[in-house]
Amino acid sequence: MLGHDARIGRRGMRPGLGFGGGCLPKDICGFMARAGELGVDQALTILREVDAINNRRRERMVDLARQQLDGTVMGKRVTVWGAAFKPNSDDIRGSPALAVAQKLHEFGATVTVTDPQALDNARKMHPELDYVDDPITTVQDADPLLHLIEWPQYSHVDPHRLAARTATPRASSTAAAP
Repeated sequence: MLGHDARIGRRGMRPGLGFGGGCLPKDICGFMARAGELGVDQALTILREVDAINNRRRERMVDLARQQLDGTVMGKRVTVWGAAFKPNSDDIRGSPALAVAQKLHEFGATVTVTDPQALDNARKMHPELDYVDDPITTVQDADPLLHLIEWPQYSHVDPHRLAARTATPRASSTAAAP
């Protein structure tokens, strides 16, 4: 049914890194609080698990990046394509991509982020990360490239063009499965 709702639509129902933004995470927290007040334990359990699964998606992406780099990102250059919580927005509230970028930075990586609309907001919130406007430039000498937001601009880039610019060209079709 959600796929038929024009406000959400099928394009909003694709699997990915998880959800962010200012509304859905806040609403889930509100639903959890209300379910707790009403003593509706099953609903509270389900909502807690939804929130936990969402957070695990981000952790899994960090783990995948570490696996691709033989267990550590310390001293590596990581490129992240995407800063907004969804395409066609400059809203970074609860951005899964920025959460991954921040965690990789905490693990010792030099993280460069690009995004067609959200760079100014991301710079203000996460000044410790590096930012570049051009997605092709961000890949230069990168160890992994993490394509985390489905911006149309990114999906049309030739992967062979990118491979020649990376520090260690490698292909991975590893999805961010749980």
